Amino acid sequence: MKIFLKILLFSFLNTLLACGQQTYDQKLNSLYKKTVPTIKPAQLDSLRAIDNLTILDTRSPEEYKVSHIKDAEFVNYDKFKVDQFQQADKEKPIIIYCSVGYRSERIGEKLLERGYKNVYNLYGGIFQWKNEGYPVYKEDKITEEVHAYNRLWGRWLEDDKAIKVYD
Repeated sequence: MKIFLKILLFSFLNTLLACGQQTYDQKLNSLYKKTVPTIKPAQLDSLRAIDNLTILDTRSPEEYKVSHIKDAEFVNYDKFKVDQFQQADKEKPIIIYCSVGYRSERIGEKLLERGYKNVYNLYGGIFQWKNEGYPVYKEDKITEEVHAYNRLWGRWLEDDKAIKVYD
C-alpha cells in the first residue's frame, strides 16, 4: 500500500509540475499579437539561398555585438524610426528578429503601416534560430555566443552548444 501511495503521489506531483511549465511555443503564442506574419527558421534559411531579402536585427547594440544572423542589418529597437528606414522596393522581403520575436513584431507593425508588403517576423527570434542549429556570427566568424537578454528569457535558449551572455 505504501508503494502505491508513493507512486500515486509521484504521479500527481509530476502532473502538477508539467501543468505549470509552459513550452516555448505556448510562451510565444501568448506573447505575440499576431499582427505580423511569422517565418520559421528553416523557411528563412531556404529563402536566403534564392531570394534577395533584407534581414533586420531589432535588438540592442549590446545584443547585436555578441552575435547575430549572417548579413543582418542592425536597427536599434529603442531608437527605430520607420522614416529613417530606406528601402525603395516595398515588395522586397524583410525578415525581422529579436531574441524571441516580441520587439521585432513591434518594428514589423511599423513597417507594414508604412506600406512594406512582405514583412515577416522570425518565429522564436534568434533563440529559436540557434535552438534549431543555425549559425550565428560575431563580425564575420561563427560563434556559439548568444546574448540571452536576461536569465528569465535566457531559459528559452535551449541549444546545448550555445554560450549564454548576459552583459
